[in-house]
Amino acid sequence: MLINSETFITWLIIGCVFIRISAAKKSKDGDKPAWAKKDIRDYSEADLERLLEQWEEDEEPLEDDELPEHLRPQPQIDFSKIKDQNPESILKLSKKGRTLMTFVQVDSDATREETEEVTKLWQSALWNNHIQAERYLVDDNRAIFLFKDGSQAWDAKDYLIEQDRCASVTVENKVYDGKKSKSGTREKSKDEL
Repeated sequence: MLINSETFITWLIIGCVFIRISAAKKSKDGDKPAWAKKDIRDYSEADLERLLEQWEEDEEPLEDDELPEHLRPQPQIDFSKIKDQNPESILKLSKKGRTLMTFVQVDSDATREETEEVTKLWQSALWNNHIQAERYLVDDNRAIFLFKDGSQAWDAKDYLIEQDRCASVTVENKVYDGKKSKSGTREKSKDEL
């Protein structure tokens, strides 16, 4: 009976793989730590944590951009690029790549439906200007705009305070009055003075 070379090579590879699998090192019950001998349903949080550490022991570390936000390194601020020592420009640079929430207040006589419609329009306008913002209503006349890149919040603030139905925008605990501000004391920028 003749065996062609392809069949012989295939059976040879299968045999080598089988020998390799059967010869693989397996730990004996005496070599295992006490927590590894337990039934998996009886594992405590500490046991599961040790198992995860053992699992990730030989893994390569993640790139900086793949890490969760709280583990990413802080962006390095180049103070030579800051021309006018404006505190907002320093904040803008420090929030680059960080999540930031902005509170937007619509004029006080707006209903929830009107607030929904107006903020939806504003969100669309921001997206059209390549400013990525998620919008969440928190009250009848108040919404949160969530920016994955916090440096975009100040550009969005500049747009929002110019809108007719915007009462105020709060970024980093600083309130910027909009056109519909009740106080009437709208903060002026250097350009408007």
